[in-house]
Amino acid sequence: MAITQSMVTSFKVDLLAGVQDFDTDVFKVALYTSAATLDATTTAYTTSNEVVGTGYTAGGNTLTVSVTPTSTGTTAFISFANTTWVASTITARGALIYNSSKSNKAVAVLDFGSDKISTDGDFTINWPTADASNAIIRLA
Repeated sequence: MAITQSMVTSFKVDLLAGVQDFDTDVFKVALYTSAATLDATTTAYTTSNEVVGTGYTAGGNTLTVSVTPTSTGTTAFISFANTTWVASTITARGALIYNSSKSNKAVAVLDFGSDKISTDGDFTINWPTADASNAIIRLA
């Protein structure tokens, strides 16, 4: 079992079909253990091997779009505000961004590279700089 970081293939198809809308849809991020299998073929949020811990609710956190769809040069991108599970006890290896407005369709898989742990403390995902080179979701 493995978590492989990627923008999932079904999301790319959804973009071309006009399914995903970052202006109006609700996006969430769920955390997963190292036992999860998530990769480019993931199509939707699943509870299989989702983190269980104090301060964590199944389904994860709702994301706030901090940079609406924009572009610089020939690259389009969006970004989210950092998200935190407060006073949590969590061990997570990765995450799944998904669209809860559209039948929990998957957007992107994140691989943290190793287990990340909080023990009765804040577990925060800090998104990269929102620009054409670094934004978590970008199309070049």
